[in-house]
Amino acid sequence: MHTGVRMTGVTDVTGVTGVTFEELDAVRWELLEPATEFHPPGETKRALRRLVRRGDAATEEDCHPLFECFGLGRGRVPSVATAALPFVVRLALARHPDRGARAALVELLAGAQKEAAGADPALVDAGWHAAWRLQRPRFPALLADPAPEVRREALALAEDADALLERWRAETDPTVRLPLLLALGGAAAASGEAGAVDRVRETVTGVLRTGDPVMRVAAVYAWAAFDPDAPVREQDLLVDVLSDPAVRPRFETVWYLPAVEDAFGRESVVSWAVSLLGHAPETALSFCVRLIGAAREHGDPLLCRTALDEAWRLLVVRPSVAAALLPLAGALLADPDDGVRYRAAHLLAVLGPEAAPYADGLAALLDDPGEEEYLEGTVGDHARWALNRIGDPRGLPDLVERLYAPYRDRYSRAYVLGDPRLPEIEEVLIPLREHAQTLLPAVRELLRDPGADGPLTRCFLEVLQAWGPAAAPALPEVVPLLEDSCLSLSAIDALVAMGPAAAPAAPAVRGAVVLDHPANHLKVAWALWRLGGDHGEALRLVGEAVPRVDGPGYGPVHLLGTFGPAAAPYADGVRHVMEHGGPWLRPRAAVALWRITGDPEPSASVLEADLFPVAEGGDSYGPFLDALHALADIGTLSPAARAALHAVRESDRRLAGYRDHRAFLQDERIRSAIDAVLARSEGPRDASRTVR
Repeated sequence: MHTGVRMTGVTDVTGVTGVTFEELDAVRWELLEPATEFHPPGETKRALRRLVRRGDAATEEDCHPLFECFGLGRGRVPSVATAALPFVVRLALARHPDRGARAALVELLAGAQKEAAGADPALVDAGWHAAWRLQRPRFPALLADPAPEVRREALALAEDADALLERWRAETDPTVRLPLLLALGGAAAASGEAGAVDRVRETVTGVLRTGDPVMRVAAVYAWAAFDPDAPVREQDLLVDVLSDPAVRPRFETVWYLPAVEDAFGRESVVSWAVSLLGHAPETALSFCVRLIGAAREHGDPLLCRTALDEAWRLLVVRPSVAAALLPLAGALLADPDDGVRYRAAHLLAVLGPEAAPYADGLAALLDDPGEEEYLEGTVGDHARWALNRIGDPRGLPDLVERLYAPYRDRYSRAYVLGDPRLPEIEEVLIPLREHAQTLLPAVRELLRDPGADGPLTRCFLEVLQAWGPAAAPALPEVVPLLEDSCLSLSAIDALVAMGPAAAPAAPAVRGAVVLDHPANHLKVAWALWRLGGDHGEALRLVGEAVPRVDGPGYGPVHLLGTFGPAAAPYADGVRHVMEHGGPWLRPRAAVALWRITGDPEPSASVLEADLFPVAEGGDSYGPFLDALHALADIGTLSPAARAALHAVRESDRRLAGYRDHRAFLQDERIRSAIDAVLARSEGPRDASRTVR
């Protein structure tokens, strides 16, 4: 690409050369390629001219337009960046009183080179690498700049590990030495030269033996970059330093990183330490448990919260972690810190029945108003859910109202996926079907509330559907919802699930207001049959819709299976869907075909095909669970599928695609379904008939 500027050799490396308007005007900016259409090349020229015009008064904010013009983070380096490069370097070397301005410019240089190194070569301007090489002689001056902020940002500009080692021998400022030590580890990891790695290792181990506590922790981090087992070997050191209350303030004075304005606190360093142990999960768990113990001993709630957060992240992916955390969480229910009690109650809640030994401690917290900033709910809310999960009736009083409270007078919630938060209404209530008689009055009252929010009404309808006949007393509240096109289909599902008690609602179902889609009208016809209506008419309508290739997914094939053997005239159409439908349709058609014919094959083989991807480490948990439910009904299983399910059940991984409380709920459902399939399958089938 044409850069619009002629490159010249660099002779002045003192950093005192200024940039003139004439030099900027000499570049034909209009010929250059911009980073984005929103920042044409002329914007880059204006941003540079502003910095020149501001001179000694330039600030970090004056540099921000240049970042936008370079377009970092888009995976490309345009020619406008190549043209601007020498000007940015010279401005960074100028001795502006505002250190932030020069540090920002060096940060921009480092970011641009990182972008060039990681981008598709075809997306990097052809002149960039040559332009960068021409500027390299200037970079040592930035590494030796009087301002520590500039020196920190310049670490990324060092040519190799030896250049960083040279700087290490001269650097005395601890706010630069620490990130310099980390940069040495990264350079050693990137180097293919054994001698350079050995020289860095000697430096790192020297700090590990003689440095101050925070620098010793940094040395472990640096070492881990090229020796992942270093943190495993140095776990004792990490625990001792990170749990020492006297050392904690020191982190906030020296743990600086390039491109970040403020220093990091000890809690951030703890989290990074756990990530360094990711390849050694047992050590990571031991590390968290030891930190929790030390935090309790020293009365250090910040450390305890952080260690609990990291332990939670381990628990959410590995069920075996529960054994170590369960007694700790139980003991922490009595901790004086709100944030610690909050995390302990939530952890016990997700573990469900395993937390039963701590039910009394949870019950004592039902009215605990303690909260944790940025996390949802109170200690009492999570204690109540824990009791619900355990099956303790002490969690039932006022449950529905407390679940609804976060939505009252508002239409949304705010939370971070992966962090502890309140469960959804349906997640709490659906498993409590045996307590429906106690909970229904409050649910019915909210369904009658004219201000009830639509999405919440749908949640309550989902609960009523899951409760089935036990929800029949709510019939008067559900029938009016048939007049709402957004809720009518959910209301129909709830009514059908109620069984014969909902038969009086048939006339209202016949007049239900549904969105004008053929499948919706078929759903109404099917529901009328389930509520005691005309079997033959419903079967004809649904059956004739299934083979329609131009219909919505071959029609309602899943509904046709509910007619059982009576749908035999339409079996060929169902078989066609099973053989030619998409991955979502095939298993549903397979279930329908089995319900119609009563023959396990070929339905079971089609369903088993959804088991093997998860057994081989995949995460297609939705189809996996659907297949399990269907195979439990069919009652047969091939030897290959049986072996696959045993392997999945025995694996120490959370069988869920989520990384919050939903991971535990889905994992429980899947493991329960696996047990049901293995228990109900009767004898092996011919494994050769299994579709892979």
